[in-house]
Amino acid sequence: MASSLLGRQTAGRVPAWLWLLLFCAGLLPFLHGLLGVWLHWLGANPVEAVTRASGDWALRFLLLTLLMSSLRRRLGWRLGVRLRRMLGLYAFFYAVVHVLLYLWLDQFFDWVAIGEDILERPFILAGLLAFLALLPLALTSTRTMMRRLGPRWKALHRLVYAAGLLAVLHFWWMKESKSDVSEPLLYAVLLGLLLLERLVARGHPAD
Repeated sequence: MASSLLGRQTAGRVPAWLWLLLFCAGLLPFLHGLLGVWLHWLGANPVEAVTRASGDWALRFLLLTLLMSSLRRRLGWRLGVRLRRMLGLYAFFYAVVHVLLYLWLDQFFDWVAIGEDILERPFILAGLLAFLALLPLALTSTRTMMRRLGPRWKALHRLVYAAGLLAVLHFWWMKESKSDVSEPLLYAVLLGLLLLERLVARGHPAD
């Protein structure tokens, strides 16, 4: 009863203040990175620091995006679903920043070196595939595209699961080379729980 009441209370439009709060909060990691580069507080290798941070935040926002649907099903919190698109777009935004920093400041747009890097380091390939999975989701995130694609829109947006798995794999392989998998293990467990919840929900449509 409490969850249905929560659902009724939050089924309306998202308050403007909440949109603004989420929008500003989503920009904080980006602004932190810019200030860190400008004020030299990111250590001896600021390029690596901002590249890694942007990838971390892309994965975090992606997991938050998946969490919103689970909260609606389990707690009746419909407001989160209305915030899901912004969270997903922030995941894509930080993924774009992550990829651009790698291509520009790490590889200097040397496409031969980039190709060799992809072949030599599997985590680079996994990250690239995760980005390519997110790309059509961002391009079709508008209501116009949702109406135009119809039932195909929902099928296309199941790519978010592939993006999540590939992003976690990218992060795991990268950290594994440094013998530190504690953080990627946490993200893998969170993603596993979110995917398990979806499997359970498919088996019990009334939940």
